[in-house]
Amino acid sequence: MASLPRLPAPRRALSTIQSIRPMRPFHTVHHRPSTSPSLTNQPFKTTPPPPPPTTTPSIHIRAYHSPLHPRLPPHEYTNSQTAILTASLPHIPTHGFTTAALTRGAQDAGFLDVSVQLLPRGEFDLILFWLASRRGLLRGRVEDGSIFGAGEGLSVDEKVKLLVLERLRMNGEIREVWQDALAQMSLLGNIPLSLLELHALSNDILTLAGDAAVDATWYARRMALGAIYASAEVVMTRDPSPDLVETEAFVERRFADKEVLREKVEGVSSWVGFWGNTAVGVGRSWGLKI
Repeated sequence: MASLPRLPAPRRALSTIQSIRPMRPFHTVHHRPSTSPSLTNQPFKTTPPPPPPTTTPSIHIRAYHSPLHPRLPPHEYTNSQTAILTASLPHIPTHGFTTAALTRGAQDAGFLDVSVQLLPRGEFDLILFWLASRRGLLRGRVEDGSIFGAGEGLSVDEKVKLLVLERLRMNGEIREVWQDALAQMSLLGNIPLSLLELHALSNDILTLAGDAAVDATWYARRMALGAIYASAEVVMTRDPSPDLVETEAFVERRFADKEVLREKVEGVSSWVGFWGNTAVGVGRSWGLKI
């Protein structure tokens, strides 16, 4: 029996079954709808895209009066600072408003010499304490009646003049060193507190004299009084008389000039008011609706 012809072996596929890597099956995730009543009852909302960033800097306009505006540093003192400053006052006529007076005051109060570092402004704190203590002493003398006495028949201006002269006499024992104190008060960093103390003195004097003005003259009278007192202190430092006679004469002249100036201002105001009323009357007589 003849044998059948042998067929050729089939060629292998380019990629055998063994070379085929099994692929990871895909898993379909089914999200269950939320059953929260706060989400199912709300309509679908689209959020608009945020605006593109701008490169223009925003300009912050600061108000003229702001509650956040930094105030002037207060010159209030602790018990230790008050004790050192109070004990330093008797040393001012000898040592002036210097660190030496503060050091001796600290020693008298029972503190170490380095305790003067408790005062952040140093000698200027001693000047402020002197001014504040003299204002308190002035109020005490008015309350016990040692300045006005009965006070009958005295006008407000006369009381103001007496208070100014009394306050200047309180500087009699330290007038030799007061010029150095004025130089420290004129420094740029000390001007705000110096003006604040001058305003406090003017306000105290007018209040103790019985000034009851509530109109625009409230500010004008305090500014005028502050100017008179500040100029009188400068004159006091150059006054060689033992009883401040030249300083008192200067104050008398300044108050006289103030009265003359006030009369002139009142005269000009009356003149302007008279011609203003006259012009209004003439205009109304011509039929103008004024």
